[in-house]
Amino acid sequence: MTFCLNSIIIRPENENEIKNAIILLHGYGGDGKDISMLSLNWKRHMPNTVFICPNGHEPCVMNPSGYQWFDLSKDDPIYILEQSIKAENIIKKFIEEIKLEFNLSNKQICLSGFSQGCMMSLNVGLTLEERFSCIVGFSGKIIDQDSLKNRIKNKTDTLLIHGDTDQIVPSINLLEAKDFLIRNDVKVDTLLIKNCDHHIPIQASSKALNYILKKL
Repeated sequence: MTFCLNSIIIRPENENEIKNAIILLHGYGGDGKDISMLSLNWKRHMPNTVFICPNGHEPCVMNPSGYQWFDLSKDDPIYILEQSIKAENIIKKFIEEIKLEFNLSNKQICLSGFSQGCMMSLNVGLTLEERFSCIVGFSGKIIDQDSLKNRIKNKTDTLLIHGDTDQIVPSINLLEAKDFLIRNDVKVDTLLIKNCDHHIPIQASSKALNYILKKL
């Protein structure tokens, strides 16, 4: 099957049966290959899981060699929200294709992402009717709290991880997202990593792996 997003797909070894999927959404200016590095360690612990790492649906305005989920060249919250909702709809279509291809339901899928990919994971993961196994977000935020509050349809358990020295997406966004999710009855765990900037260190990867193993 051809998916609506070009993707790196890492299937289980030894032709093991696929029982779960982890969809990994890259950050602004990145691509599926970047974020697929998380699977190198994770797949050893999840022998029946397929890892799916799509490229964003459009080239990145500020880094044409990479991709974006929504445009950040305009500092306009309304424009950014409009563009992110456009991306949501594409990702939702992509998820339906994944479910059909691998005969999975939402509860067998973990949505995860870094930075802009984290933002999209939260928006997509909480606005579909059926909850996912979990959402795991690294170094992200909620794009627009008022919009998301009005569109939440499920209470998927969520883990948010952030570095306390992040200058790209400041860590205050972790606290704001946590507060928002609690107020909207979404179970949320968080990890703030000391002396960590805008990347995914081993500590974050390990925490995420252990969390996902409990949910899938």
